[in-house]
Amino acid sequence: MLTIDREIDARGLNCPLPILRTKKALNDMTSGQAIRVRATDPASVRDFQAFARQTGNELVEQGEADGAFWFVLKRR
Repeated sequence: MLTIDREIDARGLNCPLPILRTKKALNDMTSGQAIRVRATDPASVRDFQAFARQTGNELVEQGEADGAFWFVLKRR
């Protein structure tokens, strides 16, 4: 079971704000810590997949519930 160390509510924000807020938060975290992000922008699904590939942070989980998307990333 992965412990969520931080949460970001980016619902209502459009690209690239969810990614920018996540990037800023990850910079303050240590390797192996996890962050959960909630977003409503449909483009965020593609954005977070690309962000994980480009930064080396692991996209552990993603899904959709109650009209919002959620992502769990693990800091590299």
